[in-house]
Amino acid sequence: MLDSNRLQRLQQAPLWDFALALYAQPGVEQACLVLQDKAGGDVCELLFHSWLYQHGLQAAPMALNTIRQERLGWQQRVTEALRSLRRELKPQAEGSDSITTLRKTIQQAELQAERENLQRWQAWAWHATASNQRLTNNQISPPEVARWLHDTLFFLEFDQQRQNRSHTRRDLLSALEVVACQLDRLGSSR
Repeated sequence: MLDSNRLQRLQQAPLWDFALALYAQPGVEQACLVLQDKAGGDVCELLFHSWLYQHGLQAAPMALNTIRQERLGWQQRVTEALRSLRRELKPQAEGSDSITTLRKTIQQAELQAERENLQRWQAWAWHATASNQRLTNNQISPPEVARWLHDTLFFLEFDQQRQNRSHTRRDLLSALEVVACQLDRLGSSR
């Protein structure tokens, strides 16, 4: 069941503003880098689910699959391509002001790509209705948020692939605990 009051509050709270506020909280940037660089996770999707959680909502699993694939495609083709190029140029930038300027330009493009991705996640959520069943009420208690985020982000198919990487599930859960703790501190409209 979808609580229309929660949806209405969500529609008055831009995801980008929420993402900036959460990312600025102590430890969140580092936790997001662990998620992204060590676990191959999508930080924009983490921010999206965190935003929904703050409003007492969650994406319905069946509805989530389609938008997830679309947004993952964007991340891979656009955002990750820009990030890779920016990182590749880092050593060259140490000796060149023009490459340093180019890296800054690419970094701004990367940030804009992430903002566009978040805006598309937001639009998808804002168009939720009781009939299209995109969102449901979230009853996850604060102590369970990190585990819920993990299970939502790393659904079984990809989780098995990630288990073969060098990071441990414990490290990932620790990073998600940092994010979850900050969600409580940001205050909730739940």
